[in-house]
Amino acid sequence: MNASELVASLSQQGVHLWVDNDKLNIRSPKGVITPEIQETLIAKKSEILAFVREINVATKSAYIPLTQGLSLHTIGCLIGGFFDKSSEDYQPPIIDAKVMAQRLIVTFKPLPAKYKKQEVLKFRQELEKILKNYGVKILPWEEATQEFAYDISIPVINQKKTFKLRGVKTAVNAVIDVENPPSLFRKLGILVAENFYKFYSQVILKNRTIPVIKIAKLSSWAEEHAAKYVEDPTNTQVIIITEIDNNFINPAISYKQKINIGLKTLVRTFSEIVIGVSNDKISILNMNLSDSIFSKNEMKEFVLKSLIPKVFVPITPLLLSRFERGKYNPQQSIYAANLVKLGQQLASTGLFPSGFKLDDVIKRKSHRDIVNVIVKGRTGVSYGFVAYAEPPQYVGATEITAIEWESLLPIEGFSSDEIRQNENNRRYLKIKIGEEYLFKQIPDIWLVSSRSGANKTDLNLASDIIRIGLKERLLLELPEGIQSEVVDIKPSYDIYVMLAITLSAALYTPELIKNGAPIVHFHGYPAFEWFANNEYCVGVNNPSVPCGTYESGVFNFLGISSLPKNSRKAIDLVGLIEPDHGTNFIASNMDYLLERLKAGCAEGQIELGGKHFASLKANLNKCES
Repeated sequence: MNASELVASLSQQGVHLWVDNDKLNIRSPKGVITPEIQETLIAKKSEILAFVREINVATKSAYIPLTQGLSLHTIGCLIGGFFDKSSEDYQPPIIDAKVMAQRLIVTFKPLPAKYKKQEVLKFRQELEKILKNYGVKILPWEEATQEFAYDISIPVINQKKTFKLRGVKTAVNAVIDVENPPSLFRKLGILVAENFYKFYSQVILKNRTIPVIKIAKLSSWAEEHAAKYVEDPTNTQVIIITEIDNNFINPAISYKQKINIGLKTLVRTFSEIVIGVSNDKISILNMNLSDSIFSKNEMKEFVLKSLIPKVFVPITPLLLSRFERGKYNPQQSIYAANLVKLGQQLASTGLFPSGFKLDDVIKRKSHRDIVNVIVKGRTGVSYGFVAYAEPPQYVGATEITAIEWESLLPIEGFSSDEIRQNENNRRYLKIKIGEEYLFKQIPDIWLVSSRSGANKTDLNLASDIIRIGLKERLLLELPEGIQSEVVDIKPSYDIYVMLAITLSAALYTPELIKNGAPIVHFHGYPAFEWFANNEYCVGVNNPSVPCGTYESGVFNFLGISSLPKNSRKAIDLVGLIEPDHGTNFIASNMDYLLERLKAGCAEGQIELGGKHFASLKANLNKCES
C-alpha cells in the first residue's frame, strides 16, 4: 500500500493527518491505529509527509480569494449550507482539473486474452500515458485489488461455503477496462448465475441489502466485466473503452433517439462512463447522456477537461439527511403556480424528453440491486429541471458601508476579510464587482422545484413541487399531505446548482431576481447567434463536471458573479453553459424567458444535444465578455 492509499484508507476511518514544522501529526479514533499500521506509518513516513504536504497546498488554495472577492472555501460553505464548523461532510471545492488529476487513483484491468481491436488498444495506451503526465496515480491491477472472502449459506444441504474474490480497493477512483462481448457459452453461464442470484436474494436474503461485491460474487461469476470487482461503486467508477458508436455521434439522429442508444450502451457495459474511439474521433458517455465528440488531436484536452472531472466528481444524489425537513402548502405559493405554468408552456419546445424507470431499463435483478446502492434508492431518471426562485429574504439592511463593516463580528472558521455578522447574527459578505468592494447581507434563499423524476411539462401542483431553502443549512419542504415514505418524492440532483444560481444572482445581479426568477435546465445548447442584447453566456470553457454536483454549483455561482464586471447594464437573461451536459437559464421575467426559448427552438437555434456547443466554443471570448 503506497502513501496515497494509506492516507485515503485512514481518512475514511476518521484518522486526521497533518504536517507541522516537518513533523507528521496524527489524530485517530481509538483502536484504528494498530501496531501493524503504526509500523507502516514509520516505514513510509517520508512518502506520507510529501503526500500530505501536497494535499495541504491544494487545500490552502481554496482559501485564497478569487476575483469576485470570495474564496472557494467561502463559496462552498455558502451554496452547500456548511456553516456548521463541525460538519464532517464539508470539503473545500476543487475546480482546477489539474488539481483534480493529482487527487485521483485509477487502475487498468488486464486485457482479455487475444484482444485485437487496434484503435482501442492504441487509445488505451495513450490514455495511460496522458493520465500519468497530469499526475493521476496509476496502480497496477494486483496492487489496486485485494482478496475478499464471503460466507454464503447453501439451502437444502444447510451448509456454508466460503467464496473468495479479488475486489478493487475503495481508495481507487476508477477501473478502466475494454468492452469484451460474452461468448454464447458465457451467456448461458450468466443466465444460470442470474437465476441463482434471484433465488438466493428472495429465499435466503429475503431481499435484504448486501454489499455490492457480494452481489457481484453471487451473480457475476460467469462473466468478466470490471464492475464485478468493485468493492464500493459510490467511490469507484467503471470506465469502458470501446469502438465508437457511429449512430450515437451522428448529427442526423435526434437526441431523443440518442437517449435510448446511450442507455443501452451504459446498461450493456454496466459502467458509469463509456469512451468510444475511432481512428479520428473520441466520444464520451455517462448518465448525463451528452453526445459530445472530440477530435483525436484534442486528446490531451479531452482527458483534462472532460474525463478527469467526471472521475473526480461522480454523479450522486444529495442525501435527504443533509436537509432540515418541513411542510408547506403549494396552493398558497404563487411561485409554485408559476412553476406549473412554466412547465406547461415549455412542453411545445420538446426540450424535456420523458424520463425512465430504472426497472424498465435494467432487466437483471442483480444489476438493479447494485444500481440501487449507487443512486441511494431512487427509482428513475429524468432530464433537465424547472425551478422558480422566490425573492431573496433579508432582515435589516441589505447593504452596509465599509465603516459599518468594520464594526461587525468575525465568524469562526471563516476569513474576517470575507464574511462577518452583526449582533443579530445576520451575516454579511465583502464582495467585489468590477473594481468596487460592496458589503452585502447574505439573504435567506428559497425556491420551488419539480421533484426528481416528475414530468416537468405537466406538474401536479399538489404533489410534484417541493420547496428548497438555504439559510445556514439546507432546508426541504414537502407538500402538505404527502408522505415521503409512501410517495417517491425526492429533490432533484441539481439542488446545488439551483441554490448557487439563486444566491449568486441575489448578491451580484439583484435586479435579475428581485421579483423572483424562473430557472430552467435542459440537455442542450443555444447557438451563439441566438443571444440578444442584455443576454449573457458564461461557462463554455469550464471543466465538464457532471450534473448537480457540488463543483457544478460553484461554477454556476462564479458564472453569475462574473457578469457585472464591465458594466451595470440591465441583464434580462443568462445562459450558464455546462460542457458535456447542457445549459441553465435564469431570466428576470418568465414570459420573456418562454418567448425567447420558444423562438430559439422554432428557428433551430436551440436544440437538445451538443449540436450548437461548437458555435459557443468558437465564440469563447465573446461568450465570456
